[in-house]
Amino acid sequence: MRILVVRNDRLGDFMLAWPTLALLRQALPEAEIEVLVPPYTRPIAQLCPYINGVVEVPAELGTLALARQLRRHPFDALLTLYSTARVAAAGLLAGIPYRLAPATKAFQLLYNHRLRQRRSRSERPEWRYNLELAEQLLRDHALVPPAPTQPPLLRLPAADTAALRRRLCQERRLDPASRLLFLHPGSGGSAGSLQAAQWATLANAINPDAAISWVVTAGPGEEANATQVVAAIHNHPAILYSGGDLVALTRHLACADLLLAGSTGPLHLAGALDRPTAGFYPRHRSGNPLRWQTLNSPPRRLVFVPPPEAEPQAVNRIDLDTAAQTITQYLNHGRKGAGELSAG
Repeated sequence: MRILVVRNDRLGDFMLAWPTLALLRQALPEAEIEVLVPPYTRPIAQLCPYINGVVEVPAELGTLALARQLRRHPFDALLTLYSTARVAAAGLLAGIPYRLAPATKAFQLLYNHRLRQRRSRSERPEWRYNLELAEQLLRDHALVPPAPTQPPLLRLPAADTAALRRRLCQERRLDPASRLLFLHPGSGGSAGSLQAAQWATLANAINPDAAISWVVTAGPGEEANATQVVAAIHNHPAILYSGGDLVALTRHLACADLLLAGSTGPLHLAGALDRPTAGFYPRHRSGNPLRWQTLNSPPRRLVFVPPPEAEPQAVNRIDLDTAAQTITQYLNHGRKGAGELSAG
């Protein structure tokens, strides 16, 4: 069986498809599983141990051209986790016999199998919605879905990560005995983020018992904002990490003792690695922390949202004092089996 899984929007969205890919691999160990992704997420897709190949689709590629590209691969099934009219039509024109997608939009009629999920209600995590589609595919083929894969979904060699951490500390003159706290102040998605001055205020208020060092990360076009954050952090050493590709960033995130970020791609990369995260989310339904829950273990998730009296999308209204106290407590004592914590 050859299966094409589609999640061709943003990096964070693609990371939340990994439980689906892991489930398919577990249930169908001999299957050929490929993913359809945009060019910029291809390097991360190539790290995924659950797939056999990557179909790269530029945004400018038209429907007929995409159909011709898919026709060159005799796929038996098209599993679309997030569909567009282009993908729906291309799958039909390519003659893929089994095509499954969420039953949410008019063009989903181009699929011959649909699953009603009502994602707009945001009653479950996005990764869970994705997983339900894979479970439906398996049931349609008379297979019993296995239990979901437990974290981490992305495993990197521990020896390589330790060596990379030592090299980072040596090259950037950081105390190798300190905890490395990564901070990603950028916001590549629609969820919003704290302002540069707020990130610095938060970082300066976090004072655990043990020594810490800040690694402030920046994607393309985010260097100026990240540089402001680094310059305003004065309680602990801070460096700027920029210029690396997504794979290099992923390998460095594996070194993190904690990542602080908005609801962004780096937050979900760290979650897939099962690194501790402190996520800063809006409170509105389509962007809330339940819907965009990270993939790390519940005791490794800290979640912060605006208070009830603030506008739901006002991430910059999050109580930074409470956040700093919660993060400091986490660093001092750990969570030891505690559930996910939400703080306004």
